[in-house]
Amino acid sequence: MPTSKKPRKTSRSPSTAEQAPDLSITADDQVHLHAAGYNESPDRGLIHSFARFRSSPLDFIREVSLHFSGTGWRSFDDHIGQPEFYSGFSEDMKARVLSSPMLVAKVRELASKRVEVEAKEGLLGEEAQKGEGVGEKDVKAKRKLQIEESLMEVSEGWTDSMICKMESKGFIRGAYYFATQLLTRAYHQGVHVSSEEVLRLRAVAEKAAKDKHSIIFLPCHRSHVDYVSLQIICYRLGLALPTVVSGDNLNFPIVGSFLQHAGAMYIRRSFGDDQLYITLVQAYIDTLLQCGYNLECFVEGGRSRTGKLLPPKFGILSYMLDSIASGRVEDAIICPVSTQYDKVIEVDSYISELLGQPKPKENLMDFLSASSVLSLKLGRVDVRFHEPWSLRSFIDQQRERFSKLPQQLDTKEDRLRLLRTLGYKVLSEINDVSVVMPTALVGTVLLTLRGRGVGKAELIRRVEWLSERVRAQGGRVAHFGNLPTSVVVDRALEVLGPGLVGLVPGLPEDTFYAVDRFQLSFYRNMTIHLFVLQALVSAAMYTHVKQGGGPEYQRISYNDLHTQVYFLSQLFRGEFIFPTEGLDHNLNKTLDGLEADNVIKITRSESLDGKGAIQWVELSDAERETGRENFDFYCFLIWPFIEAAWLGAMSLMMLTPPLTQGKQSTLLDQKKVQDHAQLFGKTLYHQGDLSYFEAVNKETLKNAYTRFEEEGMIVVSKSKESKSPSIRLAKDWTPVRGSKGIIADGPLWRFAERISASRREGKNRRDGATVQHRVLTLADVVGASLWEDGVPSTGEAELEAETKAKARRKRGSMARL
Repeated sequence: MPTSKKPRKTSRSPSTAEQAPDLSITADDQVHLHAAGYNESPDRGLIHSFARFRSSPLDFIREVSLHFSGTGWRSFDDHIGQPEFYSGFSEDMKARVLSSPMLVAKVRELASKRVEVEAKEGLLGEEAQKGEGVGEKDVKAKRKLQIEESLMEVSEGWTDSMICKMESKGFIRGAYYFATQLLTRAYHQGVHVSSEEVLRLRAVAEKAAKDKHSIIFLPCHRSHVDYVSLQIICYRLGLALPTVVSGDNLNFPIVGSFLQHAGAMYIRRSFGDDQLYITLVQAYIDTLLQCGYNLECFVEGGRSRTGKLLPPKFGILSYMLDSIASGRVEDAIICPVSTQYDKVIEVDSYISELLGQPKPKENLMDFLSASSVLSLKLGRVDVRFHEPWSLRSFIDQQRERFSKLPQQLDTKEDRLRLLRTLGYKVLSEINDVSVVMPTALVGTVLLTLRGRGVGKAELIRRVEWLSERVRAQGGRVAHFGNLPTSVVVDRALEVLGPGLVGLVPGLPEDTFYAVDRFQLSFYRNMTIHLFVLQALVSAAMYTHVKQGGGPEYQRISYNDLHTQVYFLSQLFRGEFIFPTEGLDHNLNKTLDGLEADNVIKITRSESLDGKGAIQWVELSDAERETGRENFDFYCFLIWPFIEAAWLGAMSLMMLTPPLTQGKQSTLLDQKKVQDHAQLFGKTLYHQGDLSYFEAVNKETLKNAYTRFEEEGMIVVSKSKESKSPSIRLAKDWTPVRGSKGIIADGPLWRFAERISASRREGKNRRDGATVQHRVLTLADVVGASLWEDGVPSTGEAELEAETKAKARRKRGSMARL
């Protein structure tokens, strides 16, 4: 696009939220206030201000001794919150947990049930077989006591390996020193927070400490650095360190003990139906909240491998909610936290996992290899805190809103309803305070251009344009004071490196191009939440725009637009966090915004007030004159996800039974099916039938299969004998097979075509009969090996009925469109 074009001004005023001063924690171990944002010289390496042992051993030893002796602020003596560091802290916490009335009652209940089972099976000895005499009662009581003691011993062992053991200030000082130097050398521009948000958080923390209420930090989760950065901020700014809920996969030798004494509590990745362990976790959460100790857990569960927020996981969050809702704990304060990076250390491993490589187990060697990041320049970390709020008030408001919600959350549906509202509220607030980093701006620009590359001047212009769009949507852009955009772009390109962004040599203007689009998509996905509604509307309009011809042929009726936007929003219900006001409100608000930005033109019916019903929607003349700059941007954001959904739907064609199968239904291993779907997608991409390689990523495909299950398109059977569920196509969705292969007709084909209507077309890809035949034939070829390992299914009628019942319980349905 010509560099002379100026971006059109938007009608909405930019957010001023990001104008608060920055506080940065850097490798010189100081907190710096930047009144207008971070504005150090781009060539200055902050790590040089810290003493090195080789160059200055005496200064190095002096600085280390200051930390371990606790000089000045390093003592952490006057932190805001409950006392955590005293001799016997761990034993005291263990005793509190083991004496929990809830745990004691559960142990007695389990022991009684076990005694009854043993009595029924004749395992209590001859005395218990004589009838209801005194001897039987004595034997049962004695056996019950033995079982209770045994269960308490098991509970004690589990508690010891679970609980956080922050009881040594000397250790914490050393851990802070080690973590700060490691983090701020890797992220050489420091850890940044908003001074306004920190002051607000300290005020809330002071009141919470007075009331003996815990602060529950709920950050997004993109990296292992997330909890390190939050601990460093709390320590440096004088807030009580939170106990961090961690998976026991991190509890490996040496490192596990280190983290446990630095703030980690370990829980199993899956609890199963272990009633004792479930009760023990609840008892520990209750104890922490009753004592007013701060907590930190990740509402998404695991780390996001795609760069955007994941749907909420309700595991540990449900325990915290139950503590308050049951009345066992008076209240707790929720504080959503956003942590953003110029570059995430683990992205390389994420890409391997998304392409189907198994996730490696955490081990000591990988942890020790973290020292290699010291030589990297990964930019900066921005941590933002949403305004904290009372969990008790939230529960009361929801009970008032849903008047039928029981006080004690008696049913699973009641709990899930409240949990879903809580989880999505937190995710929405994380998005509200998230800062878009320069690397995300550059990555987004590079992946939303039609050309192969972009000149330096145009890249700078587009970054400025995108920054304006982010602010217009109420988002925040990481601010760098008075530095020109060219310097900010240079910093971003340096951090991303030549492995992600290439420079074409020998041209009169520096021209950059995306080297690794898959990895760059991680950074693009950090911005998509701001534009997802505009992207859905644009993708729906594209069904007519791509037909070409004059403007009158490219416009779309409001009814058709509404129907396609609804279809896409249902399709991506598990992929994105949507506003909760409902489709009609969100669509009309989005159309108003696009019209005000002069992206679209709306034709309304005549009315006295000039606000008649919308009849037609089309691109504005100004948008056409600028080469569809805005419209294309929104489409490019959503197209990879539309491709992934289409791939998921087409991969279900592999589940079409071969002619030799007969009438007997066969279940296929879901993990193998999804692995074959990735192979199918890779083949389609290299053969030109799939436009985006990132569409084959494992997480997006898993989300698609989850939606297909919710819609009743596939039947899922879970077995205790197998870790992976088995699946097959529902009867109503099974394609018809002819003598020459799968016939391009039926509900599944029409469903895939509905998705395909919003897919990108261009010189590299067109739909047609030849493409249909080739894709369906390839689905048969790739899926052939699945049928060799298939298992005949039993209880087909029950499975089918259960699947349809689940689909009916879900809001909306893509199937009926």
